[in-house]
Amino acid sequence: MFSEAVELYLRLKGHDKPKTFHTAARRAGRYLTECCGDKDLADIKRSDATQFRDFLVDMDLSGSSIVRVFTTIKSVFNFVCSEYGLDLRNPFSGLYMNRTDGVRERVPVPQKSIVRVQSECAKIDDDIRWISALISDTGMRLSEAVGLAKTDIILDHPYPHVVIKPHPWRRLKTEGSKRIVPLVGSALWAAKRASEASNRDQVFPRYIRDNECLANSASAAINKWLKNHIP
Repeated sequence: MFSEAVELYLRLKGHDKPKTFHTAARRAGRYLTECCGDKDLADIKRSDATQFRDFLVDMDLSGSSIVRVFTTIKSVFNFVCSEYGLDLRNPFSGLYMNRTDGVRERVPVPQKSIVRVQSECAKIDDDIRWISALISDTGMRLSEAVGLAKTDIILDHPYPHVVIKPHPWRRLKTEGSKRIVPLVGSALWAAKRASEASNRDQVFPRYIRDNECLANSASAAINKWLKNHIP
């Protein structure tokens, strides 16, 4: 059964992966089971794959989200076939998908809104505002900022900067995400304040729990606050 294939995949390949890896795999498997039933791998046909694609489209998932679901399903299928020596063609491979379907163009945030937000960050002066200010002048991903260690912030340097690197509680999206980011303006202020305030190894300990970076929780808090400041 495909549900069993997902659990095998996670048991063997997911022991050092974050919770999001497990959640994504189980969610993709659940979608497939809801659409086509919980079939043995040998019984899954090309027609099931096309039906599954259309099922995801009808769910109003964006093209990029559908591609991610299919990538996970294909990985599970290929992994289990390799483990058990099954000579099966992957029915999910090579299926046409429109990556741009449902993707909305993002409008840049007006500069005056950024300045207003940065001003409010300085007034309120807490961890949510430090994260917001840190991102505003660096372009860091939210998870990169939330998952910083105190040793990542280098202030005693002619050019203050942040070292973006993986940690046990926060992986990076790609290998190329490792980099050095200069600290200027509001980001420099936020880095100083956050470093001074934290008494843990992490800069934002409120959003690190059980060796996991809770970037989604920080995102929800920031977005709720920003609604009143960005049009």
